[in-house]
Formats: sequence, C-alpha cells, structure tokens
Amino acid sequence: MRKTILSILAALPLLAFSQEALTLDKCLSMAKENNKSLRASEYKQEAFQYGRKSSKALFFPSVSLTGSVMYSNTTGSYSSGSGMLPVLGSDGKPSGQVAYFPGLNLDYELGWIFNGGVKLEQPIYMGGKIQAGYKMSKLGYELAIQNRRLTESEVIVETSKAYANVVKAKEMVAVAKAYGALLDELMRAVEIAKNRGMKSNNDVLKVKVKANECELNLRKAENACRLAKMNLCHYIGKPLTEDFDVASKLPMAGKAEGTVLDIVNRPEFLMVEHKSELAKQKVNIARSDYLPQVGLVGQFGYSRGFDLSGQNLLDGWGFLVGVQVSIPLIDAGNKINKIKYAKAEYAQYEAEREDVNEKLRLDIARSFNNLDEAYLEHKLAKSSVDAAEENLRSSKLQFERGMETISDHLEAQAIWQQATTSLIEAETNCFLCWIEYQKATGALN
Repeated sequence: MRKTILSILAALPLLAFSQEALTLDKCLSMAKENNKSLRASEYKQEAFQYGRKSSKALFFPSVSLTGSVMYSNTTGSYSSGSGMLPVLGSDGKPSGQVAYFPGLNLDYELGWIFNGGVKLEQPIYMGGKIQAGYKMSKLGYELAIQNRRLTESEVIVETSKAYANVVKAKEMVAVAKAYGALLDELMRAVEIAKNRGMKSNNDVLKVKVKANECELNLRKAENACRLAKMNLCHYIGKPLTEDFDVASKLPMAGKAEGTVLDIVNRPEFLMVEHKSELAKQKVNIARSDYLPQVGLVGQFGYSRGFDLSGQNLLDGWGFLVGVQVSIPLIDAGNKINKIKYAKAEYAQYEAEREDVNEKLRLDIARSFNNLDEAYLEHKLAKSSVDAAEENLRSSKLQFERGMETISDHLEAQAIWQQATTSLIEAETNCFLCWIEYQKATGALN
C-alpha cells in the first residue's frame, strides 16, 4: 500500500513546467540582494568605516595652506621733534657744548597687507577627547556590523518562513490530489459493485460526499499555494504574479544539544554592549572639556605690507613656531552639567543592557523548548503515518473481501490523509523552529 501511495504522490507533481526549481539558498541570496533595509545597513557600515578612519587621522599632524589679504586706509605720521641737544664727552659726561638735532618725520600707511604660507598643527594633549572619539568611532563601526547581522538574520528568518510555506502548500496540494485519486479509485469500484447489485446507491453517495469535500480542499490548497508563492516573490524581488517551482523538500533541520543560554553571539547582545560602551566614552569626552588642551603650531610663510616713509616694512619669508594652551575656568555650569548628563545616559544604557540580556536568555530557552517539542511532534507524526498506511492497507484488503463497510474504509482513507497532512505540518514546523533557534543563539548567519 505504501508503494502505491508513494507512486501516486510522485505521479502528481504540482507544476509541470521546465523551469529550474528554486532552492532555499537561491531564495536567500535573492532576498538579500532585494532587501532595502539590508542595503541601508551596509551603507551605514561603510559610513562608520570612513568615520573611524577620520577619527584616527586626528592623532597625526595636519598641514594646510594659509593666506590672507587685507586693506586698511589707516595713515599717520610720527615726528621726534627738533632742538639743541648736549654733546657728550669721551667719558660720557656733558662736555658743555650743544648741537642742533633736526628731528625725524616718519609717515606710515597700512594699505594692502599680504600674508601666506604653510601651517602645521599637532595636538599634544586634548584632555583625552581624541582618544575617546576614536574609540567611539570604532564602537560605531562594530555597532553597524552587528546591526547588519541582525537585519540579515531577520531577512533569513522571514524568507525561510515564506519558502517553507510554499513547500508546505505544494505538498498539501499533492496530498489532496493523492487522496482524491484514492477516492476516484474507490468510486469506480463501488459503482461497478452497484451495477452488479453488490452495493447500494447509499454507498455511492457516501463516496461522492467525500469526493466533493476533497475537491473543495484541493481548491483551498491550490489557492494557499498561490498566495504562498506571491508572499515569497515579495521577499525575493520577483513580480507577485510570476509562477515558479521550488524544491520538494526542506533542508534537514539540525538538533539542539542541551539548553544553551550563551548569548554572546547574538547581534542584539553585542549591540547593547557597544551602546553602553559608547555612552561611557561620551562621559570621557564631556570630562575632557574640563581639562587643559595643548597643541603645537608651526608656520612658514611670506608677509608683505605696512609702508613706512614709502618703504615696505614687512617684505620677506619667516618661520613661526609655538605652543597653544587653553585652560577652562568659569562657564556657569555648562561643562559640569554635560558630564552629569553623560553619566546619567551611561547609567540608562547599563540598566537596559541587563534587561536585554535577560530577555535574550529567555528567548534562547523558549526557542530550545519549541525545537525540542517540534522534534517530538515530527517523530510522532511519522509514527502516525506508518500506522495510518498500515491501517489503510488492511482496510482495503478487508473491503475488497467484503469484510468491511464502505464507511469504515472511507474513515481509513481520511485517517491516512489527516496523518500525512500532520506530518507535512510537523516537518515544516520543525524546520522553522530550527531556524528560530539558530537566530536565538546567534549562529544563523
């Protein structure tokens, strides 16, 4: 009997098209290419990578070209005055003689002033702000990586569910057709028996009722398969009306070993850890505003301007080097309140981190229990199918020998159909629980 049923199932493919069947890996690849959230997370990761490089560059000197042009119409003159001045002798004392000093008359004009050169700046000590900023950029990059992992895992889960529903719907259609074939075979036998006077019209009607129910269930299964395909098309980026075939079986689900509650691989765990550390570095940046800041400045350039009695006073190249020091004194509480704000935010993330970690452990425990129950359900469903097939085989023999009523034989067929349907649902549920467990333990991608 089992060989007969399997041959019926194999002879009733859902789709008779020549296109290549889509596999789960192919659908996942297409979903990742099509998902806009995943693409956005990739751009975000790329942006943080450049931000990290930018923060690292602050440790090194910066060199820039500087230049300025100014004009002032300020003019003026200076006169030292004139008069009789004493003449000093060789011993430095007044000799008693006097001399006439005509004095100096100097005219000056600012006019155009040009300045240009190369400037070098090197931070020496900035209160730890540069180090904290660089750590924050690294944490931001790691946070972007985990955000991408989380988005990718969600895409995998949703696409896997959609794919599993298509496989399930396809197998449900096949089972409905196989059940219909059994009823058709029975209908022919009962009608022949009726024509020979061995069966009543009531027996024919009983089979007809079951056949009508099977036809309705087949239509529902085909509609469910069509909707499942449209849902999968939504995830993989195909037109909703496009038809396709999928592999007949889902990938074999793995099995969890023990109640593992390790959450360190979960992207959510790593994200909340990075957010807490980011808040800690914000405290360091706020505190750096209270500390002295020291930097080295060097400049080599050319200056020209400031006419004095028709001659340029500034006209040549020069080198300038120095140290800049800034020490904050009074700011009416601005900086201290920034520190308190950063500390409060850090405490908030610490509290959230503990809450998230507990929820993640609960999620792992729940997904493990679901997977354990799904395996048991699948095992029992397989056992039920074996029993239903044996019962159907025995019932058919008894019916053909006239030792069983049509109602009992129809019930045996219905039990087989229900057991086979339950096995398909159990296989699908087992696969989906395995996917959820993989996501819960951070091993999905």
